[in-house]
This record gives sequence, C-alpha cells and structure tokens, in this order.
Amino acid sequence: MHNHLTNTAWRKSTFCNGADACIEVAPLADGNVAVRDSKEQDGPVLVFTPSEWAAFTAGVRDGEFDVATLGAGA
Repeated sequence: MHNHLTNTAWRKSTFCNGADACIEVAPLADGNVAVRDSKEQDGPVLVFTPSEWAAFTAGVRDGEFDVATLGAGA
C-alpha cells in the first residue's frame, strides 16, 4: 500500500452488503478523496480532488455511468 495512506480510514459503500468485492473510499487530510478496490488493498489507489469527486458522484447520481446509457461497445 502507499505509505502515506497506511493509516487512512477506508469505508465501503453501503451497497456492498458485506461483500468482499467492493469499492472503498477515504477522505484525505488535504481534502482529496482516495478510492481503491477492497479485494486489492495493497493495489492501486485513485485520488480525486474535491471538484473531481463532486463531478464523479454527480455523474453517478445522474446515471451517467449506467450500462444502459453507455451504449454497445462501451
């Protein structure tokens, strides 16, 4: 794991319902938000700025990433 994220308080989505294969998020001290795959806790971490995170979560709420709206071959 990234050394500067060792003591980070990660949390899973409430939609995981106890599953192992979930996305975990963590607010960082600098205001950014870290995201990782719960199955690979030592794997890659994406870090979003507050404005990037706001845009991403707004897109999720608006259905921007729903499979049906992505079209075939996406």
